Amino acid sequence: MANIAAASGAARPMTGEEKKVIFASSLGTVFEWYDFYLYGSLAIYIGANFFSQYPETTRNIFALLAFAAGFLVRPFGALVFGRLGDIVGRKYTFLITILIMGVSTFLVGVLPGASQIGIAAPIILIILRMLQGLALGGEYGGAATYVAEHAPNGRRGYYTSWIQTTATLGLFLSLMVILGVQFALGKEAFAAWGWRIPFLVSVLLLGVSVWIRLKMNESPAFKKMKEEGKTSKAPLSEAFGQWKNAKIALLALVGAVIGQAVVWYTGQFYALFFLQSILKVDGQSANIMVAAALILGTGFFVLFGWLSDKIGRKPIIMAGLILAMLTYFPLFKALTWAGNPALAQAQSTVRATVTAAPGDCKFQFNPTGTAKFTTSCDIATSFLTRNSVPYDVVAGAAGEPASVKLGDATIASYDAIAAGADASAKDKAFQKQINIALHDSGYPLVRGAAQVPDAKLDAFIAANPELNLNADAVRATDKKMVATDKLVADKLLTPAETAGAAEMAVYTIAGGGAFTMVADPAAVNWIVIIAVLTVLVIYVTMVYGPIAALLVELFPTRIRYSGMSLPYHIGNGWFGGLLPATAFAMSAAKGDIYYGLWYPIVFAGITLVIGLLFLPETKDRDIHTME
Repeated sequence: MANIAAASGAARPMTGEEKKVIFASSLGTVFEWYDFYLYGSLAIYIGANFFSQYPETTRNIFALLAFAAGFLVRPFGALVFGRLGDIVGRKYTFLITILIMGVSTFLVGVLPGASQIGIAAPIILIILRMLQGLALGGEYGGAATYVAEHAPNGRRGYYTSWIQTTATLGLFLSLMVILGVQFALGKEAFAAWGWRIPFLVSVLLLGVSVWIRLKMNESPAFKKMKEEGKTSKAPLSEAFGQWKNAKIALLALVGAVIGQAVVWYTGQFYALFFLQSILKVDGQSANIMVAAALILGTGFFVLFGWLSDKIGRKPIIMAGLILAMLTYFPLFKALTWAGNPALAQAQSTVRATVTAAPGDCKFQFNPTGTAKFTTSCDIATSFLTRNSVPYDVVAGAAGEPASVKLGDATIASYDAIAAGADASAKDKAFQKQINIALHDSGYPLVRGAAQVPDAKLDAFIAANPELNLNADAVRATDKKMVATDKLVADKLLTPAETAGAAEMAVYTIAGGGAFTMVADPAAVNWIVIIAVLTVLVIYVTMVYGPIAALLVELFPTRIRYSGMSLPYHIGNGWFGGLLPATAFAMSAAKGDIYYGLWYPIVFAGITLVIGLLFLPETKDRDIHTME
């Protein structure tokens, strides 16, 4: 291992120039995180525009996987730009990463959706996202290294903690821009096209970032090393091809970064997605709540960074992992009761029973949307998981179709293959019956209005006896005349049903449309939600605040950029970046909205054990004497 000298003496204060450099580095990094986090904050709109051909559950998973695509390539960016940073320097590596990041973000704002260019839309989207990931893979390690090499011994945790705030501040900035545009345009316009504006705004931030990076000075530690001719000619092979350094990178990954990553992404990203997509809290309200929690919690990054200079990096990180593991389940259950109490009450009192023939039920994990649920049990349980309905499966008679019992109602499912051409009609009937049963059982389902053309009115009334409609009374209400070619395009009529008419009356029937799960805005407890989210953010600050100083102090200067970047981006890019999509898919597969929390808990536990046993304390190391 590298030779290490302990820091001695009182820590000197930062000079004005050093403070300026660190401020500039942090501000530029905030802008890069802003660009990166737009995907997560706008996942629902991205899913609707670029993955509209898939069912809602699969669409949500795909949208989160698009978000995660950038994280998947971050380690490769760490290798490319880490090597470049250790050879040519920190400053100009920054410039390259910000240009790639800014341009790829801007292009998302002008990219046509799937309805315009088909499959090309999601493909290009994911490519742009991956370019962002490559850029960020080189950004963070360089920023942390750059700030650490300007910081005095004894205060490195405090000064690098400002870099640690940039991810949260970038998320906060993205939420503020999103909310501002939402308020200015209205929710409908924002959903239709306004969501693109935050991506377009990034070009302004790009200009500011480039100007900032051009004003920065090169790291004094790197300049000194270069002047002395001690730079590494092959930093990647030296960092990862020599066991004395490779084992440090492995320990950093398993004993610190993975746990930090899953706590970070659970507390900031999965919590937001949980509110919006699972609890159905209004997106604008959820963003405001998260923004409020970030305001309340961000200062703890600096607090724990400062504290890590006093008591050590390791105790604080490990304490954050323990607290998260012990409290995730009660905290997310508290979110449910505060965000959608009707759903929480229904889940606690209503449990479905699926009676199915042996072998009729399959595992409900479908992240790619390629699995086709055709058996009667698969169709039933897939519907229940999409609606967060807990269920038990009991054995039924062989050869009999599955059935779902909800309260006093029993709804027969169907086999899609056996149904043949009638499968679509049977599916509509099944979904309608089970939705009515769920609504009657207390689930917060609202039935929207239906647009019914005159040619189909009599059939609609016959198919919906629960509405107690009278055809003459409906026809006597207000109506609108709509061109039949538009009705055909909107799939409200078939060409044969137009009977050659140029236009047709269309009636709006309240409560006759599709069922949608909602969270009653009047029942949402803002104070409790913000309090819970703030606690989750504080956990993030505990594991993330000291991590930059820890990683920098593990590696010598000649391979520091490369050495710390790769484990950081493997942990955050793969284990953290995949968390929202994986956790949601786990919950959907199990039929339990909390089941996905086992993902961060298990990985935090692994990191806790390895970190406690093998991770060294680094707070007293002098990074300028490490060779």
